[in-house]
Amino acid sequence: MKLFDNIIIGAGPAGLFTAIHIKNGSVLIIEKNNSAGKKLLISGSGKCNITHNGAISEFLNHYGDNHKFLKPALHAFSNVDLIAFLHENGLKTIVDKNNKVFPNTEKADDILQILLNKCNEKSVSIHNNNTVTNIEYKEDLFIITTEKNQYSCRNLIISTGGKSYPATGSSGDGFTFAKQLGHQIILPKPALTPVSIQNYKMQELAGVSLQNKTIYLYQSNKKTKQHTGDIVFTHKGLSGPGILDFSRYFNNGDLLKVNLINLNSDDFKAKLTESSQKKGKISIQVFLKNYDLPKSLIKIILQELDIESDEKLATITKNQKTQLANSFCEYPFLIEKVGGFNVAMTTAGGVSLQEVSSKTMESKLIKKLFFTGEVLNLDGDTGGYNLQAAFSTAYLAAKTINLQQN
Repeated sequence: MKLFDNIIIGAGPAGLFTAIHIKNGSVLIIEKNNSAGKKLLISGSGKCNITHNGAISEFLNHYGDNHKFLKPALHAFSNVDLIAFLHENGLKTIVDKNNKVFPNTEKADDILQILLNKCNEKSVSIHNNNTVTNIEYKEDLFIITTEKNQYSCRNLIISTGGKSYPATGSSGDGFTFAKQLGHQIILPKPALTPVSIQNYKMQELAGVSLQNKTIYLYQSNKKTKQHTGDIVFTHKGLSGPGILDFSRYFNNGDLLKVNLINLNSDDFKAKLTESSQKKGKISIQVFLKNYDLPKSLIKIILQELDIESDEKLATITKNQKTQLANSFCEYPFLIEKVGGFNVAMTTAGGVSLQEVSSKTMESKLIKKLFFTGEVLNLDGDTGGYNLQAAFSTAYLAAKTINLQQN
């Protein structure tokens, strides 16, 4: 059995970054794939949206209900720190119009090469093609059994990622290991994923986007949450940042209602009534042009309501006004299926945060056991937030290990 001071399971960004920042003792990374960073290489369609620009205080608004857990990690290693790390290692960054930060080469491989080069400088051992099959904790040591070898270590860091994009090796192994070691796993589910819609009628709008629309989530006939963002129509349903970021809360059978005109129904009906009194001869289609909606979308909704597009405002009935308000202020989309792990960009759920210290990333159940990155019950919005969380939690775990070794 080979003894190491520190063993990291998973050679993704969180695992590699943890290894880079451990100052003392031998470090081994065990990776099931034939090479490191497979999921990193496809992030941002290969361009690698590494983080987001702006104040770190704003980041906490982008991690769902568990955002407070990340506060110590984000302050220990911020987006500014991450950008500085890349610059120090010869890779400049660029910021796009949405404040997403990319390497200026727009190549994820350039990020990975920096991480691997730093590991090499630090004499970190990486054993690829080595699947962990079992973990035990005995007499203050972790015993890790793989298909090829058996290892032991004093510090164990689980950085295996979640279950999204299983083709990259993210099959939920870390959840199994955490459970073996006594940790509770919050049910993993796809996040940052599109949805298919039951009885979908918007196929011809595929590729069309709507900016800054409010989406209401109904579960068991009750409005539970709302979110605002951009929506993109697909051939089967809805996508776009507004849907992807909100999807961590979705289940099959949930109802989404989209406010297409950013007015409540009473205000919309009042405007419709006022216009019908003052400009009764204009058509409903001309009136609806005021709300910056695609003509094709207006056409589909009017056809659903059996209202002719050239119908004059003066002849719109009270019942039709109510129908129009319901459709344009809360258009319903019944979720037939939330996109699975094969299309989800990240995983919601994971190792319970109640059992991990937010100040150290160390298990509250077993000393010297750490969790970093997506294996935790944390998931961020689109825009580089998940990679920033991976780097920040990794840095904090390594910092804790360093302090314990001194």
